[in-house]
Amino acid sequence: MRRVRHARRAIGIGVVLACVFGTMAVGTAMKSPCAGGDFSNGRQYRLLCYTDIVPLLATEQLAGGRLPFFDRCQSTENNCDEYPVLTMYLMRVAAWFSGNDYASFFYANAVLLLGFAMATALCLWLLGGSRALWFALAPTLLVYGTINWDLAAVACATAALVAFAKRRDGWAGVLIGLGAATKFYPALVLVPLFLQGLQDREPDRSVRLLWWSAGTWVAINLPFAVAAPGPWWEFFRFNAARTPDFDSFWYQACRHVDALCISIDNVNLLALAGFLVSAFIAIYLKGRRNPTFPRWACGVPLLICFLLTNKVYSPQYSLWLLPWFALTMPRLRRFVAFELADVAVFVTRFWFFGAYTGTMAVPKEWWFEWALVIRAGVLLWCLIAWVRDDIPPLRLLDRGEPIPTTAMPVVA
Repeated sequence: MRRVRHARRAIGIGVVLACVFGTMAVGTAMKSPCAGGDFSNGRQYRLLCYTDIVPLLATEQLAGGRLPFFDRCQSTENNCDEYPVLTMYLMRVAAWFSGNDYASFFYANAVLLLGFAMATALCLWLLGGSRALWFALAPTLLVYGTINWDLAAVACATAALVAFAKRRDGWAGVLIGLGAATKFYPALVLVPLFLQGLQDREPDRSVRLLWWSAGTWVAINLPFAVAAPGPWWEFFRFNAARTPDFDSFWYQACRHVDALCISIDNVNLLALAGFLVSAFIAIYLKGRRNPTFPRWACGVPLLICFLLTNKVYSPQYSLWLLPWFALTMPRLRRFVAFELADVAVFVTRFWFFGAYTGTMAVPKEWWFEWALVIRAGVLLWCLIAWVRDDIPPLRLLDRGEPIPTTAMPVVA
């Protein structure tokens, strides 16, 4: 920290970390009615306290000290070893501390996730000063921070941006590799940073980044792939065969247009094609409008297009966007619009589940569908605005240097 150049800021890092702690504490308290694992009365829908963490202690068979991948799962109707290697071992570490108690397991994971949230906020503060508050105080962080383990991947990806800005390309690659061994999202960050090296006419940086990223991911995964190829491959097999998620375009379209209810293989293919084509169009239009725009910012269209076209948009995926809002989108109203839409999806999603399972009397499925449409519209608005906006370079601001206007939270 003593060697890091700090941005001039209206707030200190202590304030930012205190805000993160407060947001995560409130989010953990919201989930506490479900921490004991009793979902029999539908409280996870009525009280909006559902979290993936609690049931996975049992479904991932961690209570007995099982080592994921190396010790085979007992045959049950639930999926097991369905997460990437490092996510499974985050669960394993928390279970060693918590034992077989659901509530202790949840709170142990909440502490781990708080650490990742603070690391993310620190990185954003180094890159954008006060804009780190957009992450620290985001309602998305409050409702989704302790619903799954995505904050670990978000922390790795954001730290990789800091390392790249400091020209620590090897460390940036290591962090991307670690993140990709936790969740898929950090692998997307490799693309814009690779392109940034090429734009800067420093291809050696891009090559180092690529090799360190791939090497780290392989070094982590290879022992598991060799020793337990079947369990290790479960994550890839599960996601390839996974049906469209409730929050996705594919699920909602299929409900209303029977012709779109095609095979999973075709959905996978069309989702991939839609992602690549839409991201290419957005980046192409941005290049036409501003040929010299910093290529590191291509992370924005990659993420938005992935979320809009993928067959799965799990609730916690919205956490992936928070650092990019803080670093690349200067208009506060876009961020506020996304947060309002995202919270609306969160609330109506679980109301819909409550009606679907018969634990809530009033069906509100159309509310959920409209919330999804509005959120998708906001994301498209943000994507169009990204094409039009000026974007600052990725760098750590010098001590005492004003934050560029395009990086300030301007309301307009």
